[in-house]
Amino acid sequence: MTTSTATTIDVPPTESDRQKRRRLIREERKLNGRQGIAGWLFVSPALIGLLVFLVIPIIVALYISFTNWNGASNPLGGSAKWIGLDNYKKLLTSDSLTRTNFFRSVRNNFYFVLFVVPAQTLLALLLAVLVHQKALKGRGFYRTAFYFPSVTSSIAITLVFIFLFQGTGAVNKLLDLVGVKGPNWLQDQRGLFHQLLRVFGVDSSPGWGKHTLMGLHLWDWLSGPSTSMCVIIILAVWTTSGTFMLMFLAALQNIPEDVMEASQIDGATTRQRFWRVTVPMLRPTIAFVIMLGTIGTWQVFDQILLAGKTNPTMSTPAYLTYQLSFQNSAFGTGAAMAFLLFMLIIVLTVIQRRFLKEKI
Repeated sequence: MTTSTATTIDVPPTESDRQKRRRLIREERKLNGRQGIAGWLFVSPALIGLLVFLVIPIIVALYISFTNWNGASNPLGGSAKWIGLDNYKKLLTSDSLTRTNFFRSVRNNFYFVLFVVPAQTLLALLLAVLVHQKALKGRGFYRTAFYFPSVTSSIAITLVFIFLFQGTGAVNKLLDLVGVKGPNWLQDQRGLFHQLLRVFGVDSSPGWGKHTLMGLHLWDWLSGPSTSMCVIIILAVWTTSGTFMLMFLAALQNIPEDVMEASQIDGATTRQRFWRVTVPMLRPTIAFVIMLGTIGTWQVFDQILLAGKTNPTMSTPAYLTYQLSFQNSAFGTGAAMAFLLFMLIIVLTVIQRRFLKEKI
């Protein structure tokens, strides 16, 4: 029995085939070109907005940080004198009141970040786990209630906190009912750590604490957040936890049900499932929330503007930048401080990303 094999013969393309192919290529190129132009036209409003309202102001602000501009005229018209790095030296190396105020604000903001970021992250995670429970009735109501402070005007909430924590406010009234005399919260400049040390009999700075670092004594660096700043810390945690709760809630909803069921079949308790299954699978979200929280807390401004404008223990770099620029007309120094804060946030974010990446 014989088998026949079919053979294929390559037929060379004719001239008409080659012309048709070239015509198709030209038409495809024209189509791609028109699509590219249409795409640039669609994104051009956003790009123009970014250029006009973000890129150009940043470049101008960087130029102003090297001048002594006082804000009275056009900084690009020759009225601002170029002084090089003098503004940065005034903030970092010169022994001046400006440097002392700057590093005092950095200290205040450091303790603000140290207290707010862990507290808001933990509270947001607990709230997300709570409203994720299927057995909880009225989950929609609780989600809305927990998220509501995040979308309320920060100015309005700060004013409410000012009324609550003033000397004759509701908080002190409640403390009076239990026999505790409350402080003047928004004016008390005592550091939290210093107050705790007084319980153990440490009322003044030891010898080593009198050494100076960046215009402040070491004892001042270790003072902790002031009583006044603690009010803003409570305010920040309460108003930001709702937003991060939604992020954790979205991550919880993406955890496969079969993973939780498998751990339950293996005999894991509720606590074990939370710490050994839920938390490890939420590590990328936790890292993201911590990074956003750190960036946001280093930029705190409006609460300080309302509640702590006369309290040096509540001053932050963002507020001090505004004060130097718009109240003291030292726009060059204010711009330099803003860029120092920007670089500080970038450095801390890079360090944080590398550290958390190793943990994830």
